[in-house]
Amino acid sequence: MKIQDIPTPFYIVYEDKLRRNLELINRVEREAGVNIIMAFKANALWRTFDIIREYNRDSTASSLNEMQLGIEELGGNVHSYCPAYTDLTIDKYLAGSSHITFNSVNQYLRFKDRVDEYNRTVDAHKRVSPGLRVNPQCSVIETDIYNPALPGSRFGVTLEQLGDKLPEGVEGLHFHQLCESTSYDLEKVLDAFENQFGKFLPGVKWVNMGGGHLMTREGYDVEHLIGLLKAFKSRYPWLQVILEPGSAFTWRTGDLITEVVDIVDNQGVKTAIIDASFACHMPDTLEMPYKPAITGSIDPETAPHVYRLGGNSCLSGDYMGDWGFEKPLEPGQRLTLEDMNHYTTVKTTMFNGLQHPAIVMCYSNGDCRYLRQFTYEDYKNRMS
Repeated sequence: MKIQDIPTPFYIVYEDKLRRNLELINRVEREAGVNIIMAFKANALWRTFDIIREYNRDSTASSLNEMQLGIEELGGNVHSYCPAYTDLTIDKYLAGSSHITFNSVNQYLRFKDRVDEYNRTVDAHKRVSPGLRVNPQCSVIETDIYNPALPGSRFGVTLEQLGDKLPEGVEGLHFHQLCESTSYDLEKVLDAFENQFGKFLPGVKWVNMGGGHLMTREGYDVEHLIGLLKAFKSRYPWLQVILEPGSAFTWRTGDLITEVVDIVDNQGVKTAIIDASFACHMPDTLEMPYKPAITGSIDPETAPHVYRLGGNSCLSGDYMGDWGFEKPLEPGQRLTLEDMNHYTTVKTTMFNGLQHPAIVMCYSNGDCRYLRQFTYEDYKNRMS
């Protein structure tokens, strides 16, 4: 099956692009001497894990479902972090995790006895290592909705809250301050982390530097990242250093292919209605917000033909724009919305009963195969 034979809409993942990212991540991991694990919140497309497993088996989970997926489909260690564990969930997290991070001192103290009891009853290789998320209060993210360092953030313990010593039994520290960030952003955060929490490092076994390290983006200074991590390791050689990027694993590895089904011209605004939906199939574009690139589009400021794109749902706000084109769009014309794999396939909904785009894998030999097709039963079961 070739791409042109697949009916729209569908997400498509490219094997060669995925492998390119995985090879770069492996290089950083190897040369810097760190452990880079995949965050499920950005990519849970487990039908591609047969490729990912060749490079990486460890993952980070923030729900029991993500943890179970890591155990079943990747098979490596699962590092768990949840803003708040409960009496009903904590034992399951302990049984399925190699590392578990607590968001507050209160949470850690509440469940410390459960952690200790679990570790007393299992073999050494099944032991879970408890850690605490800290907040260096170093803000390098411009978009507030993705900024965990905003004043009043619910994420992590500040130095003021922590005081002069860590709670007994804490084995690791975790910070997460980045989002699609550079190695120079990490350098700023790392400086703040060491200045505030460096005094605790002699007493812990590991440091998790969180996600947001977009090392696979074009122009990212990979050599600077490797140097930064090696220097940190040289200062604290006993520490296991962990990074858990989400987007970096699947950055620019897949697209959403959709088709123009109608052109609506209202008060001088032309809207190309497509057979996909921003609200249902690309919610991150409205939440962030950001405007995805379309292959072949040009600057709308100078383009002879300018269009909004309208989703095929009944939500008034299900549109984005504007995009420019050299030639008029026509019903039946296909559009490729680029980089719609990370944080997209994990967020799709069936609002208005709109069917999910199929998910297709395009292999290096040019052959394409369905990984997942959706039916009425998926919509019905979602409501049951």
